Amino acid sequence: MKPKYPTYHPSHQFLCLIFKSANSKQLSSRISGSQSIVMSASTSFPSTISVSLSDLAKMIDHSLLHPTMTDADVASGLAIAAKYKVATACVKPYSIAQALTALQGTGVLVCPVIGFPAGNSTIEVKVFEATKAAQAGGKEIDMVINIGKALSGDWEYIATEIQEINSAVVANRAILKVIFENDYLESEVIVKLCKICSDIGVAFVKTSTGYGFVKQKSGQYNYQGATLPDLRLMRENSKKEVQIKAAGGIRSLDDLLRVRSLGVTRVGATATEAILEKAIKRGIGEERVEVKVLPPNDAVTLNGGY
Repeated sequence: MKPKYPTYHPSHQFLCLIFKSANSKQLSSRISGSQSIVMSASTSFPSTISVSLSDLAKMIDHSLLHPTMTDADVASGLAIAAKYKVATACVKPYSIAQALTALQGTGVLVCPVIGFPAGNSTIEVKVFEATKAAQAGGKEIDMVINIGKALSGDWEYIATEIQEINSAVVANRAILKVIFENDYLESEVIVKLCKICSDIGVAFVKTSTGYGFVKQKSGQYNYQGATLPDLRLMRENSKKEVQIKAAGGIRSLDDLLRVRSLGVTRVGATATEAILEKAIKRGIGEERVEVKVLPPNDAVTLNGGY
């Protein structure tokens, strides 16, 4: 049986609290002395990839989902989405109208979330919410599965839920992204979800909400989010027509380049401005250029949230 908590030594300056309950996937990592947690060394990358600034911008769903965001905060975030012409602004449903007004004429789509972040609503409620969000102008809908049903192995429920919501979204000329919340799931469950989503034909499968916090032994909470091994697993077990969205932990240009090299086509991020300004400083413009893909420094700092 997998141990519940990773090994900790008193010499560590900081305990990066990313443990999982006995019912969830054990992190294949160990605390280091640099406030970081080691990622799998088995994931390899090409040495370079060819990208333009627009390629990178159109990978990003600019996330405006924190529960404390005021209308003014949302407005500031929408201005960033418009400035950099990202793929979408990812918003809470009540912000759809505000987002549509702010993004008019920019080419940036509105991406509401439903059943967010815990996924606990009934199928009927999620279908209603998704339908209303699409009818209000949401072109991409991010939906959290019923995590408890997945962990129960009730695959008929999960397939029905995803099928009904996907049908409702597509009927209203939008697409569906299905959020798994990988922090709570064993690899076998992630694979099963990828296969169900592939059979149904959803547009995207997505790693996380960015808010799937797991209670630690200390009583504090943290989470892992989009890991490189999980992204590879999802790409390998989804049909090629199903795209992969990484959410949670994509905070730098190098993070974005790494996940792109694995076949990820969309990320959720709050660090949009910093990522794209770094790309500009690195010489990435409107013409495609070859850019180095740097491997992780054997570790990433995980602080929770997008």
